[in-house]
Amino acid sequence: MTSASPALAHAQTNSLVAKLWNYCNVLRDNGLSTIEYVEQLSYLLFLKMADEIASDPFTEEEAKTVVPAKYDWQSLARLKGIDLEVHYRKTLEELAKNPGTTLGTIFAKSQNRITEPALLEKLVIELIGKEDWTIQGTDLKGDAYEGLLAKGAEDTKTGAGQYFTPRALIDAMVDVMQPGPEDTITDPACGTGGFLIAAHSYIRKHHMQHLSREQRLALGSGKIWGNELVTGTARLAAMNMLLHGIGDADGESLITVGDALADKPERHASLILANPPFGKKSAITIVGTDGKVEKEDISYERDDFRATTTNKQLNFLQHIMSQLEMNGRAAVVLPDNVLFEGGAGEKVRCRLLDEFDLHTILRLPTGIFYAGGVKANVLFFEKRPPRSGGAHNTSKLWVYDFRTAKHYTLKQHPLTRAALDEFVEAYLPGKPRSERMESERFKSFDYDELIARDKVNLDITWMKDPALDDADSLLPPEVIAQEIVEDLQAALSEFAAIAEALGGEVSADTDAIEPTETG
Repeated sequence: MTSASPALAHAQTNSLVAKLWNYCNVLRDNGLSTIEYVEQLSYLLFLKMADEIASDPFTEEEAKTVVPAKYDWQSLARLKGIDLEVHYRKTLEELAKNPGTTLGTIFAKSQNRITEPALLEKLVIELIGKEDWTIQGTDLKGDAYEGLLAKGAEDTKTGAGQYFTPRALIDAMVDVMQPGPEDTITDPACGTGGFLIAAHSYIRKHHMQHLSREQRLALGSGKIWGNELVTGTARLAAMNMLLHGIGDADGESLITVGDALADKPERHASLILANPPFGKKSAITIVGTDGKVEKEDISYERDDFRATTTNKQLNFLQHIMSQLEMNGRAAVVLPDNVLFEGGAGEKVRCRLLDEFDLHTILRLPTGIFYAGGVKANVLFFEKRPPRSGGAHNTSKLWVYDFRTAKHYTLKQHPLTRAALDEFVEAYLPGKPRSERMESERFKSFDYDELIARDKVNLDITWMKDPALDDADSLLPPEVIAQEIVEDLQAALSEFAAIAEALGGEVSADTDAIEPTETG
C-alpha cells in the first residue's frame, strides 16, 4: 500500500479510473466494447509494467527478461502510425507463444482491435506511457483496473456481467470465512478474479506483519489460484491479480484455462470461494457437416459425483465438494434451483447434509447481479471425515433471510458492504456456532427437520414483505419495475429449462428483457 492516506488513495484511484474510462468512450466510438477495451489495456499495461521492472536497478537480472527486447514496451513506444499498428499485431502474436506462464495467459489468442493507428498511438504514448504502474504500489493501480472491470460488467449486451460478483458480497463472504496465510485458496470459476484478490487482500491486512519472507513469497506464488473457462476472461483475471501483487509476470500462471468440470481436481484447497456461472445447463457448441450450429448438453460422468446431471450449478457444487480438502471450508453463490430441484438436486443435497457440515445459507436479494432474473444464495459448508455408524455431519443449518423486504438496483440503490454488516455479525466469524442467536432474519433448523422436508427442499422462507400489504410502505416505481423484470426473467429461464427437458425447441431469448433504471 502507498504511504498516501486512504482518502487520497481513493481520490487517485477514482481519477485514474475516470481517465481510463474517458478514453474508453473514445474507443467505443471506434467500435470497441468495454471489455474489448479492457483487454487491449491489459496487453499494454503488462508490457509497460514489465518495462518498469526491467529498468529498476534493484531487479534481479533473470527478472529483466520477461518480454523479449524485440517485442517489449520500448519497441512499441518508439513507433508511430501504421508502423506502430503493424508491430503491435506482431507483438501480440509472438507473446501468445508462452503457454503455462502469466505472460501466455494474458496474451493467449490476443488480437489488436484498435483499428485506428492514431488511437493506438494515443493509448501507448499518453494514457499508459505517462503512468508509472509499478512505483505507486499495487492497491492504487489494482483498484483502478478493478474499477474498469466493474464498469465493463455494466455492458449488458456483451454479457460481461456474468463474470462479475458484486464487491460488497465478495467482501462479506471473505470477512466471515477469514482466510489465513496457511490456507490454500481457489475459485474453479474465477471470472475476473474478484474472490481470489479479496482473499489475498484480507490476508495482507490481517496477517502480513507476522509473516516470514518465505510465507509472503508463497502467498503470491501458488497458494492462491483459479480456473476460468473463457480465455478472454482468464486474461483479465491474470492481469487483475498481477496488478494486485499476486503472481509473477514471468512465473507459472495462477489462472488455468479450461472446463473445470471435465476432470476430477488434481489439486485440493482448504478454502474455496466461488460464484459459478448462471445458466441451467452445461452445453458445448457443435458445428455439423451441413454448417448448422447446435448445442449439445453435457453431463459429466465422474466417479466423485453422486449425481449425473446437465445442471451446471449442481455439477459445480459437486466439483467444489470434491476439490475441498478434508476439514476445508467453502462459500459458494448458487441459484435457488439448487435448493429445491428434485432428482439429482435431492441427491446432492442429501450428500451435502450427510458428508459435509452445511451450517449456513444466506438468502440473497434480487437486483444485485448484472445477470438478470437471478435469485441466489450463498452456501457455507465444511468437509468432514465420516462419522462412526454412518452418522450425518450436519447437525444444524442456519438460514439468514437477506431477501425479504430488501430491495436493490444496480445503479440507484446498489448493494453496499454496510448492508451486510448484520449478517456478518450474526454469523460470528471465528467463534463457535453454538453461540449464535436467532433473530427475525436468522433461524436455525435441525438435521431431522431438514431431511424430512419434501425432496429435502432447503429453499426455506418464513418472512413476509410488509410492502406487499401496507400501502404506506410502497416501493419506488423504479424498484417495482426492476423486480417485475427480475421475476419475468427468472420465470422465462425456468420455462425454457422445462421446454428443453420435454424435448422442445426454445426460440425465445430469455435474456431479451434487460433491466432498465430511470434517472
